[in-house]
Amino acid sequence: MATSRGTAARVLGYLESRKNLAGSACGVAGLALTFTGLAGAYWPVVVAGLYGAGALIAPPERLPAPEFEDPAEEFDALREDFATLCEYLGEVELPAAAGDRLTGLLGRYGALLDPAHGWVADLLATDPESVHVLSRAIRQDVPECVDTYHRTRWWTRLQPGTEAPERHLERQLTVLYEEVEGLTAGLQDREARRQQTHTTYLEERGRS
Repeated sequence: MATSRGTAARVLGYLESRKNLAGSACGVAGLALTFTGLAGAYWPVVVAGLYGAGALIAPPERLPAPEFEDPAEEFDALREDFATLCEYLGEVELPAAAGDRLTGLLGRYGALLDPAHGWVADLLATDPESVHVLSRAIRQDVPECVDTYHRTRWWTRLQPGTEAPERHLERQLTVLYEEVEGLTAGLQDREARRQQTHTTYLEERGRS
């Protein structure tokens, strides 16, 4: 039953296609030649040939472009996840050094996602790699660092003498902080180059 429906849909689709419509129009012209006697005894060949020619020269079907998620909606979802992360981190206990590093890290994330700085979101939307880095850090890296620290600390209490989990947590947060610093510097550089380009344009326009 499904196969029959699929075949019927393909047939109906072809009947409505540009190729069939163009071929049919040329075929009708061939019939007109037949009725006027110009096609002669070979009129079936003429009609079929004109239909085929029309189908070949017809423009290809235009497929609708895919619709992707609105960047604004994507950032709204990321902001909500960031707020959830901050609520979670507000309830966990961390060593002072790691806590200070985490505060600075969250400050950077918050500045990039602040709705008051909508132009930053617009700039990020043009750089999918930066969005991926920010999303991965908020939704995966930071929660995993904190959760792993707490689980490892429990094992350390049972077996003292192993490397302190606080050191790993500080190193992990430092790497994430350096990552977001690099991301921010890249965005700043893009804005600086954009400003320079506009300055050059205005200067050239003034000279002309």
